[in-house]
Amino acid sequence: MPHPCDCVHDKIFSEEESTAEALFTTILPDYIVGLPRNIKQLLVLVVDVVFCMLTTWLVMSLRLETPVPLNLAYWIAAGTSLLIIVPLFIHTGLYRAIFRHSGFNALTILGRVMAMYSLLYMIIFALFSVPGVPRSVGVFQPLMLLVLVAASRLIARVWLDGTHRMARQHADRVRVLIYGAGAAGRQLTAAMHRSEKHQVVGYLDDDQRLHSHTLDGLRVYDPFEMETCLDKVEADEVLLALPSASRQRRAEIFETLSRLSVQVRTIPALADLASGKVELSDVRPLEIDDLLGRDPVPPTTPLLNRDTRSKVVMVTGAGGSIGSELCRQILACQPERLLLVENSEHGLYQIHRELDHAGCEVVPLLASVLDERRMREIMATWRPHTVYHAAAYKHVPLVEHNAAQGVLNNVWGTWVCAEAAIDNGVRHFVLISTDKAVRPTNIMGASKRLAEMVLQGLADDGGESPERICFAIVRFGNVLGSSGSVVPLFREQIGKGGPITLTHPEITRYFMTIPEAAQLVIQAGAMACGGDVFVLDMGEPVRISELARRMVELSGLTVKDAGNPQGDIEIRMTGLRPGEKLYEELLIGDDPQTTKHPRIMKAHEDFIPLSELKQALSELHYSLQANDIQAVKHHLTSLVKGYKPADAVVDWVWVEQKRRFNSKTVNS
Repeated sequence: MPHPCDCVHDKIFSEEESTAEALFTTILPDYIVGLPRNIKQLLVLVVDVVFCMLTTWLVMSLRLETPVPLNLAYWIAAGTSLLIIVPLFIHTGLYRAIFRHSGFNALTILGRVMAMYSLLYMIIFALFSVPGVPRSVGVFQPLMLLVLVAASRLIARVWLDGTHRMARQHADRVRVLIYGAGAAGRQLTAAMHRSEKHQVVGYLDDDQRLHSHTLDGLRVYDPFEMETCLDKVEADEVLLALPSASRQRRAEIFETLSRLSVQVRTIPALADLASGKVELSDVRPLEIDDLLGRDPVPPTTPLLNRDTRSKVVMVTGAGGSIGSELCRQILACQPERLLLVENSEHGLYQIHRELDHAGCEVVPLLASVLDERRMREIMATWRPHTVYHAAAYKHVPLVEHNAAQGVLNNVWGTWVCAEAAIDNGVRHFVLISTDKAVRPTNIMGASKRLAEMVLQGLADDGGESPERICFAIVRFGNVLGSSGSVVPLFREQIGKGGPITLTHPEITRYFMTIPEAAQLVIQAGAMACGGDVFVLDMGEPVRISELARRMVELSGLTVKDAGNPQGDIEIRMTGLRPGEKLYEELLIGDDPQTTKHPRIMKAHEDFIPLSELKQALSELHYSLQANDIQAVKHHLTSLVKGYKPADAVVDWVWVEQKRRFNSKTVNS
């Protein structure tokens, strides 16, 4: 049985051991990490000076096989080492690095710097002779110095980062630098003081009068010194508290932050905040919409209300990206009743569940726009005043592979709805079209242009009666975040760790936000006189490769390419898909006419008279029923101006039927 004194001795020894362990694993690392940035840099500089002096003495002692005195020769060798290495480290920014976060890139830079140092040191002491200093010192001192310096950085990373990370995880606090020292920024600071997960470490603000001052005990920094500031406060993320800032200003700020590999989050614009008070729950990741979308022009209220307020309004394709946003905007105008027409049961369920409590009667109707009986039944029952026809197949490769269905849905679906609208007293019919209808290279674009021509023909055939229906066509490009947009695809690919697949490095597209597009569609339709083709001002086209790169940076990651082989997400080129163009256009002709809205133009587009068009469509319909895709493409070429299809037919059914026919012919 152990003696009681032994137990006491073991307990004391164990307490001393645990105290020593805590000193080296928690107390000392936390103390070093908590030191001011300039003190830590000075500490590292002192360590490097000691290494230079120590390695010089060791190499000279080993070469002479006796401890060397600190004579003139030694000081020449050690002093030369310091005069070379310290300026090199300062110039290359090695002292600005956070060593506990240093990785492969930092070691690569260190290797290049040490190679330069070795070359200079060898030239002085190995190539040229310095009295009292052996030539071998010029070779072996840089090697020993490299080992010690690299080892010190690795030890700092393992020791400091490991213990500091554990301490931070224990505390679970994210260091936040708030961009914007206004009311929104200060409200967020107050909210974060109550949070156990965030710690505000300072402000950034464009107002020069605030720089170097403190607010709520936190210093306000100049955004032009952002890199130094981020280093100094060691922020984990930057939070944009700029609810009134324009999208252009947000994009400029992100352009600077994207080079600093820091996560960026934001709060919504003032108009999107439910109250004037900003809460922590309002904070969200910065999205690509915040950067690419333009600041919308305030809508013209009379135009928004003209065809919607206190009226029965019908939206086809109500469950789609554009259709659902049209429904939201229409409800804001307080219609008498809103008819949701959708072929997808799930899509209809989702939009109806969202809008059912809007204070207006919302009627969900399952229907295909190709079902003439059903469309006439719906319109005869509710007699809508305005119809927004958003139902269409819009995915270029899918329509190219399913050509007959694409043309039937987009062309005959439009014709069926338009004829039903004429016969049931609809006053305004607005077709949602696409920039791909202009000089198309794909069946989807050609079918949408043909749908436009159907409405132009019907409008021209309707005469000048005041009771006639008013047809309008609104043409625009891609909308950010729609079901067919690259944005959700890129977001999904980034979430999986990449790669991002891009068809061509030079491909460009027009973009606008879904809410802006929907508002402009409603206003454009209200300006129509009959058969008008309106074109929305989409701004400047965006290079898709740049869009992909920005989305990676928004995620706090880096692009993996030849210039950065250690990056996180690769962008891989796959080649243009069937029917895909490098760029899109919005006008077939020239000289668009301006309207009372600065972002809505009116195009002058030729069309075929309805009598001729009906005959041509009858022949096209026969080819569609026979699934003769070559004949379908021939008809589209003759009807749609500028349509230049690819020679190959890629329709799945047609290709398989031809393969089986050829196989049967060979076997027989």
